[in-house]
Amino acid sequence: MNFEHKSVMLEEVLNALAVKPNGIYLDCTLGGGGHSRAVGELLNEHGLLIGLDQDADAISAAKENLSGLACAVKIVHSNFSRLDEILDELGVEKIDGVIFDLGVSSYQIDTAERGFSYMKDSPLDMRMDRRRTLTARDVINTYDEARLIKIFREYGEERFSKRIAAAICRARKISSIETTGEFVKLIEQTAPRTKNGGHPAKRIFQAIRIEVNGELEILESSIKKAVDRLKIGGRIAIITFHSLEDRIVKETFKTLAQGCICPKNFPVCVCNHRAAIKILGKPKTATPDEINLNSRAKSSKLRIAEKIFEAISKEEFHADKT
Repeated sequence: MNFEHKSVMLEEVLNALAVKPNGIYLDCTLGGGGHSRAVGELLNEHGLLIGLDQDADAISAAKENLSGLACAVKIVHSNFSRLDEILDELGVEKIDGVIFDLGVSSYQIDTAERGFSYMKDSPLDMRMDRRRTLTARDVINTYDEARLIKIFREYGEERFSKRIAAAICRARKISSIETTGEFVKLIEQTAPRTKNGGHPAKRIFQAIRIEVNGELEILESSIKKAVDRLKIGGRIAIITFHSLEDRIVKETFKTLAQGCICPKNFPVCVCNHRAAIKILGKPKTATPDEINLNSRAKSSKLRIAEKIFEAISKEEFHADKT
């Protein structure tokens, strides 16, 4: 296995994290370990690097890529929605920094049998974690028309959702749809190319991939868990690749950066709510030079925030008031 993945905005991520040599850093989307390797090279023997990924191939590649570092390395085959449990299992209470590099990896797209690419003919799979049971084939062949329309609209922002869903339901009455090649041909016969010449299957493949892997439904809660585990002054860096996930990151950061949430007509604050994070600047994008070297960086955005306040429980709040 040759797990190749170009880490997007590597220098920007390192600058965002302001890595401390003896710090503890969590990479929630380890992939081949590119970002983690760069962070690990800045850590000394007292530092700790923790990497999570739900893809077994990524875990194997990362173990090799992260060997020989001075710091301790812990690699866990799991989804980042479990980051709280994993940190507890490792005996880690607080961390100095966390990375999320969201979406599908170059390796997953380029490996035909994984079924992520509309440009390669393969079985309809799209599972990032092959221990999961739901596949792209299941979605395409078993979801009813209304449910297909819903995911194409919500996860693909596809304006021809009704037309494509209807075509799928007609086709599968004759024979089940088994491969990406069959599916792409059906889409090409049903929907026109986008105005900028983009392939009509791109948004549909994105929508099905998100549905199969439950990508968006776990994102907000996972960001909040990660921020809760940061030390004061710790940093969170999140790279997104499409508007749906970026919108969730933006709104979650906005919520966590909000101070008093009392109604506007209250004369004084009684909620004791304080901002947990400070958003550090506007989202960064890849440089033209990086995009020339890696076209997949074109749509990427990097959002950064710093932990500034430790949330207190309701019990602690009321104890302070008595």
